[in-house]
Amino acid sequence: RTEMIAEINRINQDLPNTPAYEKTESIKQWVDSIIDKIDHYKAEHHRYVKEAITLLELALWKAKLDEDKESMRDTLNGKAAKKVKIDVESMREERRITSGADIIIKNVIPFLQLAK
Repeated sequence: RTEMIAEINRINQDLPNTPAYEKTESIKQWVDSIIDKIDHYKAEHHRYVKEAITLLELALWKAKLDEDKESMRDTLNGKAAKKVKIDVESMREERRITSGADIIIKNVIPFLQLAK
């Protein structure tokens, strides 16, 4: 933010000291630098959104796994744990699919994206 304000203020300081025949070129260069900075910040925002979505998906997946572990623990209370064979990897994969992350993320993304 500070960098953008400084860049915007720069043209106000440069133009009064710029000869008339160079003002057009000076303004073009300034506009190009502003557009470059905006593109940079958009790309940075996109990276942050991607990271946030990944973290949200992992958190939802972990919450679903924790919920299932608790429910399994309650179910196994009183039963011999040896008799129950649990394929942990397939359970983890299934919970990743059924965690509801795709639905939640689909509804969260619009709030994280930049307006067009």
